[in-house]
Amino acid sequence: MTDSAPTETPSYPMRRAEGCPFDPPPGLKALQESGPLARVRLWDGSTPWLATRYEEQRSLLADPRISVDIRNPGYPSTGPALGGDAGISFLFMDDPEHNRLRRMVTQPFTLRSVKAMAPAVQKVVDELIDAMLAGPKPADLVRDFALPMPSLVICDLLGVPYSSHEFFQEHSERLVGRDTALEDRKSSAEQLVGFLVRLVHQKAAEPGDDVMSTLAPRVAAGELTDVEAAQTGFLLLVAGHETTANMLALGTVALLEHPEQLKAYREADEEGVERANEELLRYLTISHNGRRRVALEDIEIAGTVIRKGEGVIVPSDIGNRDAEVFPDPDALNVGRDARRHMAFGFGVHQCLGQPLARLEMRIALSTLFRRMPDLALACDVSQVPFKHDATIYGVHELPVTW
Repeated sequence: MTDSAPTETPSYPMRRAEGCPFDPPPGLKALQESGPLARVRLWDGSTPWLATRYEEQRSLLADPRISVDIRNPGYPSTGPALGGDAGISFLFMDDPEHNRLRRMVTQPFTLRSVKAMAPAVQKVVDELIDAMLAGPKPADLVRDFALPMPSLVICDLLGVPYSSHEFFQEHSERLVGRDTALEDRKSSAEQLVGFLVRLVHQKAAEPGDDVMSTLAPRVAAGELTDVEAAQTGFLLLVAGHETTANMLALGTVALLEHPEQLKAYREADEEGVERANEELLRYLTISHNGRRRVALEDIEIAGTVIRKGEGVIVPSDIGNRDAEVFPDPDALNVGRDARRHMAFGFGVHQCLGQPLARLEMRIALSTLFRRMPDLALACDVSQVPFKHDATIYGVHELPVTW
């Protein structure tokens, strides 16, 4: 890394503006307006490149000359390395190892497989809404709906007992927290990996119709270790409930705060709902820490040379607000064609679970607003505790009434 960066290099991540919970930080907007690439300063004093505009972001994410491997020197880490077995899943590997491990769990997330899950997802959604309607008001939409819905679905898909949900939700929340102490992060990661290693062994003895049961014989055949199988389950379990839960809660707040868009959402047919959800994904982009890479070779882009060994950060939230691609980008417009957004990333590392996330969003939000037509916030939006302290943006709780 260069050591000649000026002292005024802005720090990253940046804070959102007070009273603007749905918009990226104004500092990111200022950098975007000044050019496609800028230096930022991280927690450890390093100054990687930050790509601010849509086209440069896509180009970098698709470039095989940059690496996602956190073990490479110059990688712009979010904090001190956990070390050991914790957290080194295929998410942080380059091809061919990334592709080898990812292909082992691709089939359950194909469009055909996910489409077949629709009745089961609908049943979970309806049962949770039934319980909310029968319970006291106000309710916490996070606790009673947004968090248990994807947790139940991903547990069933992976073969993880839902009775363990409090355990893995607690440790997941620690892992995505920006202010979690290193030792606590290590402890949570190790406990989750250990839990999943034991589950792999259990599935080897008593297989079921689930993802972890398909990994167990690969361990027996020597294709991967039990820790590698656990790391894969770790990634799918954490990503499979944290991201969708936050999108459901944050999407609900955004629609309730934009009544004309909520009206259009409620009146939309299935295709219109899917289009509206793509706009919510673009507008809210909950990945809150930027996608991180390191250059393996010199790369010339936008008139700048990113040198071998320099870090690169691609914050999708500001890329999805690029006016050159999305006119009037700071407006929520559920009629917009936002399918080119990068909320799920881009290139070989784009989100494996995006078909399932889309299905869950479509069923959950359309059913929620259909069955609860008078749904409203039970407090002013300024009192909603947004997750400024987490790498996955959302809300800690959401008081609602009807």
